[in-house]
Amino acid sequence: MSKFILKPEQLAGLGIHTVIVASPDLQGRPVGRRIPLDDFDRVVRDGVEVCTCAWAWDPAQGLDLVEAGTLTLCNFGNGVPDVKLRPDLSTLRRAAWLDGVAICIADPVDIRTDEPMSISPRVLLKREVARYAAQELVPKAGTELEFYLYLNEPRELRRQGFRNLEPTTLVPSDFMIHEGNAYEKFFRKLRDDLRNSGIEIEAAQSEYGLGQWEMTFVYGDVLEMADRHLLYKLAVRDSAVAAGMSVTFMARPTNDQPGSSCHVHFSVVDKDGQSLFWDESAEHHMSPFMHHAIAGVLANVPALMLWYAPTVNAFKRVNSALVAGSGRTWGHENRTVSVRRVGFTPSSLRFEFRLPGADTNPYLTLLGLLASVRDGLQRRQLPPPPIQGNAYDRPRDDGMPTQLAEAAGLFAASAFVRDLIGQNDTEHFHAMAVHEWTQSQAAVTDWDRERYFDRI
Repeated sequence: MSKFILKPEQLAGLGIHTVIVASPDLQGRPVGRRIPLDDFDRVVRDGVEVCTCAWAWDPAQGLDLVEAGTLTLCNFGNGVPDVKLRPDLSTLRRAAWLDGVAICIADPVDIRTDEPMSISPRVLLKREVARYAAQELVPKAGTELEFYLYLNEPRELRRQGFRNLEPTTLVPSDFMIHEGNAYEKFFRKLRDDLRNSGIEIEAAQSEYGLGQWEMTFVYGDVLEMADRHLLYKLAVRDSAVAAGMSVTFMARPTNDQPGSSCHVHFSVVDKDGQSLFWDESAEHHMSPFMHHAIAGVLANVPALMLWYAPTVNAFKRVNSALVAGSGRTWGHENRTVSVRRVGFTPSSLRFEFRLPGADTNPYLTLLGLLASVRDGLQRRQLPPPPIQGNAYDRPRDDGMPTQLAEAAGLFAASAFVRDLIGQNDTEHFHAMAVHEWTQSQAAVTDWDRERYFDRI
């Protein structure tokens, strides 16, 4: 990985003329500024200012909550202030899919005090990783991210209201090689660009949904995994646009196709790299540490569904029976549960968390997993018995939210969440989720017209 991380003094010799300095917003999208190379040294020294509205707007950049004065971070009463993006030079690399561009991920800090902005997803994840380091624990993760790719030109597709989608595959093609071969030119360039940007891809494949694809990342450091995830989505979007195609990371973009997931593989090792999940003599080689970890994840799932399923659309995936997780369940090599034990060697033993969709913010999902595992360890929780067979044959878990408003309520009421991120930031996330739900309930959709127009 280190060979892909650049030093500022290397950039000119590599033909770099622009450096993107960006940080994830609450939706997990990079926000920031483009810096001419000649000015990058100043930005490294002093940072670059951006508006706090980037962490206060909704997915469509609506500023209703800012205008209403709902959020203490950013409102008309405090003048809609700036924060400073402080580049993290350990992330400086080529954006190889763009000509002559490098990218550096940054953390937002207070302009006056230089204190990290607490609501920042990356800042929150770094703090949790530091808690593990203080206990000489090293969390490891890998994400599997699915998306839908369409032949439609992006601008025209938006003008058409995202109708008449032309999927890149016309039949279910899960793991099928011949369907992938038809788009090898596009995906080979994408894989090369990702590799040359230090975003290590483990594998890629066509998926079951029509036009659905998946790429998996090489397992590793949690913060680096979240950064790769952020940059990967940007690279896929940019590459699709350059090829005249459209991509979506919606959790469920169409009624007749399965949703897109973000499965997360997770384990913990000690400071010497030895697996803390492995017990040579235990059943399925699962140590007490691993049982506590799974228990913590399951116990805190309802409160954290606001991060795992952060949109109205996300619940249209979660509420389906299309192997999108099933309440607070776990099992061995079982794809119908929410937490799946995977692996048969010390280095491969891990669990796979199957609830998040492709629209999740990777920093917040990984934060939720790390904090939940730590909670399970501290309280020595034990999970329920593993599920044998189809988890969807069981009664629905009534403790799980089924839509965004419920998830927001459970999040706001959770002492676990408040202890993790503080009361003010809890209220911030809650207010934004309630606003999103309210907006959705005020909108007349195609479903409404199809259901009621000439039948009521």
